[in-house]
Amino acid sequence: MDVFQRLVSGFRLDLGPLKEPLGFIRVLEWVFTIFAFATTGGYTGTSHITSKCNATATEVDVSATFGYPFRMPSTPYLVPTCIGGGTNTTYLMGDYSSSAEFFVSVGVFGFLYCTATLVLYLGYQHIYRETSRGPIVDLFVTAAFAFLWLVSSSAWGKGLTDVKWATNPNNLAQSCTPLCTPGAFPPMGRLNASVIFGFLNLILWGGNCWFIYKETPFHKDPNPPSTMEEGEVTGT
Repeated sequence: MDVFQRLVSGFRLDLGPLKEPLGFIRVLEWVFTIFAFATTGGYTGTSHITSKCNATATEVDVSATFGYPFRMPSTPYLVPTCIGGGTNTTYLMGDYSSSAEFFVSVGVFGFLYCTATLVLYLGYQHIYRETSRGPIVDLFVTAAFAFLWLVSSSAWGKGLTDVKWATNPNNLAQSCTPLCTPGAFPPMGRLNASVIFGFLNLILWGGNCWFIYKETPFHKDPNPPSTMEEGEVTGT
């Protein structure tokens, strides 16, 4: 209870940091982090192929639905067998959940860290700058997130390429019998955007390291202020 009271009493709202690169870039990180994990999590797409038992038969639309976290074998679809009107249960191939979930996890934790540091910047700036510990910790955590964005975006970019191959109607039609032709492709614009947002976050978090570094004692002013009084002449 004492800690809570101390936090409330120590809160001093100051929007000034938003006008500085340190706070402004953190807001951009907060926004683009949301875009990154929101465009991946919750995605659902459908691949279409058409099947018919012979050249004169009616075409049957076959749809294979998939989505985040992209465990393809968990989404079966039915293909007509042309034998007594039966169907054959078929599964999409591949499990790409590890790269997708890793990417989303980095985004969620990055969002939480951005939220916490924005509260610190805007409400507890006096505590943040009171000692060098705050900027140093902020620097190392931000650098760690920049590295995680590099790894997760690269992994998810490769995973998305595999997802596109596994859901390509041309590939699905080859495994369909007796007569199948490719149909509509699933919309991938949202997932393409997620990879772009991932690498944009890499640039933002990596670039922000410089501005946080300037807040730490590691950064030395190349032009330190002179200790001589104005108008004082050396040697007098």
